Amino acid sequence: MTAHESTGTARGAGDDAPLNNRVHHVRAGELTGHAAISGGTVGSRRLWMGLVENPPLSATDNHHHGDSEAGIYVVSGHPVFVYHDGTQEVRLAGGPGDFFLVPPFVPHREENPDPDEPAVVVIARTTQEPVKVSVPELYRLDER
Repeated sequence: MTAHESTGTARGAGDDAPLNNRVHHVRAGELTGHAAISGGTVGSRRLWMGLVENPPLSATDNHHHGDSEAGIYVVSGHPVFVYHDGTQEVRLAGGPGDFFLVPPFVPHREENPDPDEPAVVVIARTTQEPVKVSVPELYRLDER
């Protein structure tokens, strides 16, 4: 097997190959906001990936990601993912190396209850851009 290095991820970054006709390498420190892989960064058509750091003692608002699935990998820290099962809030605590799946339209929030350590996660969504729809409260998503 032969390895070839291609540098640059932005459009027109010295590589004339079409965006969807080559492998893209997004190096640490080259993220655009939280996005590493998206339509805007590398021309992705159906995938968004990014790195998110939740500071100590923080929580997101209640939200869902539209018709996108979200896969989460915990890099460091101990995030808690909260959703509603129709009766009560359910809290799933994670740690480094854990994976989570958030199905389409499922309202949830992420919390970092640790007073000292940030929670760092890698998120992959089945859209080329991040979709976040805020909702006033958590509720059970009825099966369609």
